[in-house]
Amino acid sequence: MANYALRVPESLFEYARKVAQDEKVSMNQFFVTAIAEKVSALKTEAYFRERMARGDDAAFDAWLDASPALPPVAGDDLRG
Repeated sequence: MANYALRVPESLFEYARKVAQDEKVSMNQFFVTAIAEKVSALKTEAYFRERMARGDDAAFDAWLDASPALPPVAGDDLRG
């Protein structure tokens, strides 16, 4: 486990303290969870950007063109 001294503006710190109290967690747990959520969001964004870069619009269009032109199965139609 690593330690890191964190400088936090007083107004943000007080808000974080209130949220941590409301959630019944320590300030340390609150900050660790907040950091984990941000890291997760950034990793998810990177994953989908990488997947998007591998996409092939022409292959997708060919796949759609090969799909039969049938009406939706009962219960699977769009309702407006």
